[in-house]
Amino acid sequence: MQPSLSQPSPPIQAWRRGVPLGMLAIAIAALTIAYVAQYTYGLEPCVLCLWQRVPYAAVIVLAAAALAIGSGPGGTRRTALLIGLGGMAFLIGGGIAFYHVGVEQHWWASVTGCSGGPPAAMSIADLQAALTAPPPKACDAVDWTFAGLSMATWNALLSPLFALAAGMAACRLRKPTRP
Repeated sequence: MQPSLSQPSPPIQAWRRGVPLGMLAIAIAALTIAYVAQYTYGLEPCVLCLWQRVPYAAVIVLAAAALAIGSGPGGTRRTALLIGLGGMAFLIGGGIAFYHVGVEQHWWASVTGCSGGPPAAMSIADLQAALTAPPPKACDAVDWTFAGLSMATWNALLSPLFALAAGMAACRLRKPTRP
């Protein structure tokens, strides 16, 4: 019995559900690790650490949307598009993480102002507020490592792999099924 042209084949249906679930699990796990490190172990995130969380939040939204897509006609193509966009979010997150690793390793200075140093100009009121507020976490300070690599380094290594896997899955889903 040949599959209908309007219904995707069983392997495609499994990919259409499994890939977004995997992306969702990865993004939730990454954000859970970041928040546990922050709120349970007291590791203060810098500005670049916070920026690295945004692509994972985008992946959660995109993967949830891919799961919500119905099984009707065109559902596979829309799912592939959302998976591809999730892959782009992983790639952007990897780029931010690579930039952060460069700041940590002193390959370049951070443009976010989190590397320390005095601001260019401040009023007396701004100076008083700055003296009473805790200083922002320096982006070049590494508080924790696993296997000798910082969290930003792990993110810079793994995010491109997640992006590649998502891109390959999106391409696989876009291929037309044979009757």
